[in-house]
Amino acid sequence: MTETKEWLTEELTKVEVWEKDQSDLWFWERLGRLPFKLIDKWTPAIIQEKMGVMIDELGQYVQTGGSYLSSVSSLSSYYPDQSIQSLEDTAKLPITTMDQAVEKLSISRKKLAAIQGASTGIGGIFTLTIDIPLLLGLQLKTLQDIAICYGYNPYEKEERLFIVKCLQFVSADIVGKNAILVQLSKFDDKDVSVKREVLSELQGWREVVFTFRDQLGWKKLFQMIPLAGLIFGAFINRSAINDVAEAGMMLYRKRKIIDRLSTIQTTKES
Repeated sequence: MTETKEWLTEELTKVEVWEKDQSDLWFWERLGRLPFKLIDKWTPAIIQEKMGVMIDELGQYVQTGGSYLSSVSSLSSYYPDQSIQSLEDTAKLPITTMDQAVEKLSISRKKLAAIQGASTGIGGIFTLTIDIPLLLGLQLKTLQDIAICYGYNPYEKEERLFIVKCLQFVSADIVGKNAILVQLSKFDDKDVSVKREVLSELQGWREVVFTFRDQLGWKKLFQMIPLAGLIFGAFINRSAINDVAEAGMMLYRKRKIIDRLSTIQTTKES
């Protein structure tokens, strides 16, 4: 299918409708955060320590990529009918093909998250300290691989910054979501100050980490119950990855559509 200007504009409108729909989550997000705010002072020290580890982990991820970086070849199975050898090959694919690859990736990661959540939920609060950093890692890995599917290079530090902002978007309230959407809409501007502004607003990664904790809220409280945590853990982690995959797909899809529209406009002008 030829990606005409009309088709790209229509698809961009669909993404913008999704962005507006995010405002409907505001009440439930506030409700979900309330229990954790009430018991914050009684949160076990070991979990608080894990939050500190996550802050360091996010900082390391943006700087170096850490252990999360993967190659295009590791995602080639999501393109069964395509010969993919490099990131440049994925960047040239039709957007519909990219979408299909991300959907397959999302299904695979949700299954993995459910298994991970169930296995770490068996021991209640004792294994919850293991589950929190594992879930963060899986979310980062999923967003990074979505970036690759849409032809963006997570080996670049600036791209990893975009990925962390996607993670922050999922955890933010409605005011935060709107602010992040404004930032990400300018992310591909050549003005370096735009990226510096995005970096400074992460506030030393703490904003991301604590909204990440609050967003899990009451859900993780149920996972603290031994054995019952198996069921809650599977559901919670699967839901978390589903939210991240949906946001990652929409935000990266929007970037790619705008990029293709810009290319069409440039071609016409020349």
